[in-house]
Amino acid sequence: MTTVTSTQIWVKQDKIDSTQVVDKTMSTNDLAEDEVLLKTDSFGFSANNITYAALGFTMGYWGFFPADEGYGIVPVWGFATVVASNHADIKAGEKVFGYLPMASHWIIKAGKVAPHGFSDIHENRKSISPVYDQYLRCAVDPGYDESREAWQLNFRPLYMTSFVLDDFVDEFSKGESLLLSSASSKTALGTAQRLKDQKVHRHANYQVIGLTSASNVDMVKASGCYDHVFSYDDVETLSKDQQYWLLDFAANGALITSLGDTLGDKLSKVTLIGATDWKAEQKPNKKALDAEIFFAPARVKQRQQEWGHEAFLAKYAKAWKGFAGKVQDTFFEQEHTGSQQIVALYSDTLNGTADTKALNVVRFE
Repeated sequence: MTTVTSTQIWVKQDKIDSTQVVDKTMSTNDLAEDEVLLKTDSFGFSANNITYAALGFTMGYWGFFPADEGYGIVPVWGFATVVASNHADIKAGEKVFGYLPMASHWIIKAGKVAPHGFSDIHENRKSISPVYDQYLRCAVDPGYDESREAWQLNFRPLYMTSFVLDDFVDEFSKGESLLLSSASSKTALGTAQRLKDQKVHRHANYQVIGLTSASNVDMVKASGCYDHVFSYDDVETLSKDQQYWLLDFAANGALITSLGDTLGDKLSKVTLIGATDWKAEQKPNKKALDAEIFFAPARVKQRQQEWGHEAFLAKYAKAWKGFAGKVQDTFFEQEHTGSQQIVALYSDTLNGTADTKALNVVRFE
C-alpha cells in the first residue's frame, strides 16, 4: 500500500482571487475498480486558466475537479505519471498528457481505453465535453516532443482552440477582416498565426488584426502573427473601408461597445471565445450583440467524427509544430515550483502582471 499527500489549490468560486492550499491523503489501497492514481509532473498556466475560473459557473468548469462547498479547483493542462492503477490496460509508470486539477495527485476512473489514450469517466467528474476527459499516452502521441515539453504545456491545448477556431472562421467567413482582442494571449496568437498562414491557401485577402493593451503592442508585433496591431486606445483609427469580424478573447463589454460605436455596421459579426479580462465591469451582452459563443470542444468533436480521431490528431500535430517553430523566439521558459509559487503565479495572472512572454512550467515539487 502507498499513501500519498495530494496538495491542492482551492479557489473560492464566487471570489476567484481568494485561494487556499489544502492537503488530502490518498491511498492506493482504496482504489476502486478501473481507478487510476495520477501524479502531476508539470503543467502550464496562462490567461486561458483565468477564463476557466471566470467562467466556472456559466460554462461548467468547476464541475471537473470537485472541492468542498463554495470552492473549486481550476483546471490546467499538463503531464502526469500513473502512480498506481486498478485498470488492467493501464500500467504504473505510464506518462500521459491531459486536463488536470491544480493538485499534485488525483484519482480518475479510466474508460474508453484505446492505444492512443483513455478517458476519465469518474462519476464525481461533471464534464461539459468528452474532449476535456481524454488523456493522451505520450509514448504514441504524434504531437509529443520530449525536448519541447514547455511548449506543449503552455500552447498545445490552447492551440487546439486556435486550430478549430481557424477552421470555423474558414467555414463561415464572408471575407471579413478578423479583429482579435486580448491579442497577446496565447490562444489569440495561435489563432492569428493560423489565420494569417492560411490566407494563400484560401486565396483570401482578409487582414488579421490584433487588439491589445498599449504595454503589449511591441510584443504582439514582434510575434509576427498579425498583419496589424492596435492598442485598445487606438481602435478609432481602424479603417472604415472593410467589414470586420471580432473574435473576442477578453469578454470586456465596454471594449466591444466601443468597437461597435467606432465601426458601426462595418462590425458585422462578434464571436465570444474567452474571458481573460475577468475584472471588466461590463460583460458582453450576447443577445444585444447578436453574438455567438464559440465552444472549442464541440468543434473538436465534430471534426474528430468527420475526419476520424487519428486523422484529426495528425492534422493538428502538423499545424501545431508549424506554429511552434515560427514563434519560438518570442517566448522564454519560466519555472514555478511549490504551492507558494503556484499561488503567486495564479495571482499575478489574475492581476495581469504575469509576463505574457513566459512559458510557465509549474510543478508541485
